[in-house]
Amino acid sequence: MAAGKVVVLLVEDDQDHAELVMRYLTMHPVASRVFHVTDGQQALDYMFHTGGYSKVDAYPVPQVILLDLRLPKVDGIEVLRTLKNSQPLDRIPIVVLTTSGEERDIAAAYSSKANSYVIKPLDSAKFGALMKDLGFYWLEWNQPPVSGSGTVRRSKA
Repeated sequence: MAAGKVVVLLVEDDQDHAELVMRYLTMHPVASRVFHVTDGQQALDYMFHTGGYSKVDAYPVPQVILLDLRLPKVDGIEVLRTLKNSQPLDRIPIVVLTTSGEERDIAAAYSSKANSYVIKPLDSAKFGALMKDLGFYWLEWNQPPVSGSGTVRRSKA
């Protein structure tokens, strides 16, 4: 089990979806600290420490980003492309978490270097199971790059 908190950036404009994701992540056995932004511009401001997110200590680099596609201001694919074309942020895993199952969205996400594409189920029990599985994979089992390369590797207990 990982020691310390895993930082997650949740980019989600639907408040109900965001609350469900945050609830499941905080119930996960691996302690996580979730930062939630509601549009693509806020996501970029957070990641580049601009605008209201300029305090680096207050807004740590996440170990994983959960990114919706349909976002106000800057669309999710553009956020994905921008981050994946910016070193050292390009090494941070980005999971597209969306309601869209359209082939063109899936192809665009993977062409833009998404690490995973997950369709949110409408059924709350299935959504809970999905978040549990995502939590174990991305918060506990996945090994991020070593510190100094875009993310902070968490120590093992």
